[in-house]
Amino acid sequence: METISTLAVRYKAVRDVTRSLAARISPEDQMVQSCPEASPVKWHQAHTTWFFETFVLGPFLPNYKLFCEEFRWLFNSYYNSLGEAFPEKRLRASFSRPSLDEVLAFRKHVDQEMERLLRTAICEELSRRVVLGLNHEQQHQELTLADIKHAFFLNPLRPSYTAPPLSMGRRAAAPELRWQSFNGGLIEIGYPLQTADPLDFCFDNETPRHKVFLAPFQIANRKVTCGEYLEFITDDAYARPEFWLSEGWETLKETGWQAPLYWERDASDETGWHVFTLRGWCGLGELLDTPVCHISFFEADAFARWRGCRLPTEAEWECVASQAPPNGNLLDLERLHPERASGAGVDQLFGDCWEWTASAYTGYPGYKPPPGALGEYNGKFMCGQMVLRGGSCVTPANHVRASYRNFFQPATRWQFSGLRLAT
Repeated sequence: METISTLAVRYKAVRDVTRSLAARISPEDQMVQSCPEASPVKWHQAHTTWFFETFVLGPFLPNYKLFCEEFRWLFNSYYNSLGEAFPEKRLRASFSRPSLDEVLAFRKHVDQEMERLLRTAICEELSRRVVLGLNHEQQHQELTLADIKHAFFLNPLRPSYTAPPLSMGRRAAAPELRWQSFNGGLIEIGYPLQTADPLDFCFDNETPRHKVFLAPFQIANRKVTCGEYLEFITDDAYARPEFWLSEGWETLKETGWQAPLYWERDASDETGWHVFTLRGWCGLGELLDTPVCHISFFEADAFARWRGCRLPTEAEWECVASQAPPNGNLLDLERLHPERASGAGVDQLFGDCWEWTASAYTGYPGYKPPPGALGEYNGKFMCGQMVLRGGSCVTPANHVRASYRNFFQPATRWQFSGLRLAT
């Protein structure tokens, strides 16, 4: 088991990353909520702090005093068993109070109390909750960047989150798309949790590890590129219902999608498009050999059908990814946008952008949510959502693994989501 001091170091490191991400934008920026799926950056900072106060300090630190009684419900996201919560997620930007200064004071208060708690004897359950809280905060770090990108895109000034401007340098061709064959058979997926160690972490939806039978399959050596997706657009695929699921076609007609989110027409670029990034605008011509991202499941599925292929199942994806180290273009590199594949083996399994799979988000055989309020973390969302795998360029590097299951509704586009082909 980790020592008390090591757990305290991990706590401080994760909290410092959140502080660093928020420090690059103004207090006014941190109030913005650009769509119902997103949240203000101020709220992300408060909610992750609420998590430690509610699930760690309250139960485990004797005589702990709440920072503010109203924060108990104001920053509760969806834990209904804890009682009243602010009812409208889409209205999180509507309350200017508490101020950002108060939220930062809340974070400082909880950090000081956590430091005091982590100097005491730590039991197994306390360790588990601290590590869960840290992984929860890392999820919100990724959401923070996705949310602020969407907010800046909708801002008429189109500001960039950070400098310098995105540049891919001299254009290099993406590796030729090749197929890697797998024999399939009886495999195991899910996290191999060692229950004796409370710090051997995974989310509950990654368990239990179980057997799955796979037919022989092939998977692409890299993600689909912007250039390949441009061919899909040029072939008028957004106007051809034969490639689209029924719900996807209805969504397309309602929304007017004509390209991935953040692509706009630009006659000055050779492709006729430019792309908004966290570093500002970039001509699509520079990005043709990088992975396409910010597409919905419906678009990913339609592209695969147009190519005469399909999306991999999450079991197929994990079968491949479990044989590779979890390295890639992740948040720690601070590139903040997908990059070209290297051409070595089955590449880009981790980082760059999440990959939509053909698998609906449900519980594994034998899955049981944890007891109490923490059981609401994942299990109650197992309806109407699709699984994504692999992490993105804004996922913390020590937060991703082959068994990690992300999930969103199939029309979601504001996340860094792309695709890989299978047959």
